[in-house]
Amino acid sequence: MHLWDRLQEPANALVCGASRGIGLALVEQLLQREEVAGVWAIARHASESPGLTELLERHGERLRCLDVDACDEQALSRLAVRLQDCLPRLHLLLCTTGVLHDGAASAEKGLAQLDLPGLQAAFQTNAFAPILLLKHLLPLLRGRHPCTIAALSARVGSIGDNRLGGWYSYRASKAALNQLLHTASIELARLNPEACVLALHPGTTATELSRPFQRNVPADKLFSPAFAAARLLEQVERHGPPQSGSFWAWDGQPIEW
Repeated sequence: MHLWDRLQEPANALVCGASRGIGLALVEQLLQREEVAGVWAIARHASESPGLTELLERHGERLRCLDVDACDEQALSRLAVRLQDCLPRLHLLLCTTGVLHDGAASAEKGLAQLDLPGLQAAFQTNAFAPILLLKHLLPLLRGRHPCTIAALSARVGSIGDNRLGGWYSYRASKAALNQLLHTASIELARLNPEACVLALHPGTTATELSRPFQRNVPADKLFSPAFAAARLLEQVERHGPPQSGSFWAWDGQPIEW
């Protein structure tokens, strides 16, 4: 049974990393659904996002935009307090944060290119931010109401599927995210038997993260943010508690750990 069919009330959704790319597309598509009561869109610079500003003009109070740095745990704690003052529970938590080659993080090709700042930057954004977001929003997820928590992983985070090497910090941080989500799914099953935790691979999408590598991607394998968001929401809809703790690609195919 689809997530929307299991709901007994309009859904409250939160999208982290909502200012652009897949996150912005998810916000837009969720707001198009009558089953969704409202969407909280958070990002480091949410208030400066032209896309979110346009959606605010169209949807009014159904959309709340907050400037929140997901890599700042104190900011996540403040977010949780604010949400608990406004919402009785959360039905959908989507985290799209990710970094490959920004600031200290880089797409290393070999061991010689590894350094501690790069590793820390990758793990901070790709693994630590999503799980700390889940930690602080846990009071809104526990109970007996249907809810889904999904974070964007990547096929290159699969240890079993790694045949090319390279991208050390990105691969390792996404593998760490997968383990953190799988572990959280076991705890969530006790705290809310209607909860589902998913790691999702969106495919190669035309965003800032993939821009330096897009020329090597066949045109039919480079997805628009809107296409990727639609396929990801299909996975959110079709998977429930029996699949909690699993890893799926955008096309519904399972990915080995």
